[in-house]
Amino acid sequence: MNATTPASPLAPSGSAVKAAHAIREGVLSEVRKAVVGQDEVLELMLCGLIAGGHVLLEGVPGVAKTLMAKALARSIGSDFKRIQFTPDLMPADILGTSIFDLKTQAFVLVRGPIFTDLLLADEINRAPAKTQSALLEAMQERGVSLEGRHQPLSPLFTVFATQNPVESEGTYPLPEAQLDRFLLKIDVGYPAPEEEDAILASVHRGFDAGDLTRAGVGAAVTKDGLLAARAALNEVNVETPVLAYIRKLVAATRTSSRIRLGAGPRAGVHLLLASKALAALRGRDFVTPDDVRFLAGPVLKHRLLLSPDAELDGATASDVLREVVQAVEVPR
Repeated sequence: MNATTPASPLAPSGSAVKAAHAIREGVLSEVRKAVVGQDEVLELMLCGLIAGGHVLLEGVPGVAKTLMAKALARSIGSDFKRIQFTPDLMPADILGTSIFDLKTQAFVLVRGPIFTDLLLADEINRAPAKTQSALLEAMQERGVSLEGRHQPLSPLFTVFATQNPVESEGTYPLPEAQLDRFLLKIDVGYPAPEEEDAILASVHRGFDAGDLTRAGVGAAVTKDGLLAARAALNEVNVETPVLAYIRKLVAATRTSSRIRLGAGPRAGVHLLLASKALAALRGRDFVTPDDVRFLAGPVLKHRLLLSPDAELDGATASDVLREVVQAVEVPR
């Protein structure tokens, strides 16, 4: 495909890309047995998983953030652990520690919940910075340092973190270095009226969000299958004009007068990987500018610090980023 060829959903795809598309359909079909609506959020979560990145879910309580993470983990047949972040949570509660075994008269390493495939860091901003930083090495290198030794994590290791955007009392804002580790920040909103009607009807029939087995949510793909889908990203082509478009979008956040701190090079890498993952999940072996524009918000907005003037104007990161994206010419 050259830069002037229109994107077509019927364009030929490699077998690995077709497998990634089949995973999308299978996983979403299973998750929908427990989750009503939120299709875009679920697709973005799966996009982050396929791209090998971590995902921050932001939404008010009760919009199914935890349920979606649990159902997604179950649909891919992976190990899942949840950590409830609180002000008194310590790094050892996440990573693990050594305890003295009276039988062997020796210290034994007890691994923490971070040793899993999918980790739900629930209300991550309720723990202080010292505890939040325990995730930095794991998120970047998929390994942790314990007792002076490097301990590898699962190759599938992915953090799904949640936070409440409206509550500030008793919370500790995530530092920029931590936010930059998240591939995507997804806003989880309220369901549409018809979706909320369906939720009420489902609960009336006996649905229990704590019992996904009864809901019939099963594994649509194995862990090996999911890792193979990640390899499919190598088959996804990105034309030079689209690569330049990604670079220009990221660079534009650094020159806007309404942004005090723009996105760094990691943001460009994340936008590229997420775009390739989205294309593969949608059954294409090429990235379009529309893929990049669709993902610009979830990939970039949480990395921006607005200027004082923008904040005084009441602008949000989403507002300013929308202006930046509209100002950058789209390749044809």
